[in-house]
Amino acid sequence: MKSLFSIILSILLLLPSFGSFFVYTSFKLHQDEIAKTICVQRKLVDNTCNGRCELQKSLKKYEDNEKRMQNNLDNKVDLVFIQNTVVADDFKIIEFNYSSKPNFHTQEKKPVSVTLSSFRPPSCLI
Repeated sequence: MKSLFSIILSILLLLPSFGSFFVYTSFKLHQDEIAKTICVQRKLVDNTCNGRCELQKSLKKYEDNEKRMQNNLDNKVDLVFIQNTVVADDFKIIEFNYSSKPNFHTQEKKPVSVTLSSFRPPSCLI
């Protein structure tokens, strides 16, 4: 479930960057229809445009829309300052209790034997 959610979220984040790709793909899918109906040079005998003029218009329209959306986002940025005041009553004095008992253990006797079950040296692959 997490991987599906992360894939969907990644696609949604990358979707705006593929906007011009979608415009171009849509043009290629409908290029014959655009060349016959919308193209400015459709009545010419030697039509070399094949609807590319409409593709340029669509891409320009998309770029203008992106710039307008970016300008709208830039205008909506607000800066908010929040001042936190510190009250002196919030501070408390912490007293440390020093004990005479040490926090560590010392062993005065020497070890009698060694257990090899817990110790394994690393194996070297040569």
